[in-house]
Amino acid sequence: MSTLRLPRAVYAALRAHGEETYPHECCGALLGLPVEDGWQVTAAVRAGNTRTDSAHNRYQISPAELVKIEREARRQSLEIAGFYHSHPDHPAQWSATDFAEAHWLGCCYVITEVAQGTAAVTNSFFLAGTTEEDKRYEPQPIAIEEPRE
Repeated sequence: MSTLRLPRAVYAALRAHGEETYPHECCGALLGLPVEDGWQVTAAVRAGNTRTDSAHNRYQISPAELVKIEREARRQSLEIAGFYHSHPDHPAQWSATDFAEAHWLGCCYVITEVAQGTAAVTNSFFLAGTTEEDKRYEPQPIAIEEPRE
């Protein structure tokens, strides 16, 4: 089973982002490196939600911003490990739309429930499979890591 390793500061930052954008969904990318048992994330990059039709329950990162994030990751010798977004007043479970719009096989998709403006549950799902046709979400444990002294 794949594990998502997040520094406590990154975990706190992506949850805070959801609180700040409430009642709309926030979104962003996670940068890191693959490790033997999953992904080691080192940073979260906030992205603008370009969905104007339904920002309270949908998100979209513009292609131009995604290219910029990918270039920044490469500059730091990192990769896009996955994406995060919030679910305002909705459980931290993927929706049919989340699944249909997930295309980064081998990456993590982190969802935080923001209940009445406060971050509640945060879950991660690994997008497994080799093609669009056989892709599937697998529940993924999150290991929150303390800063090294």
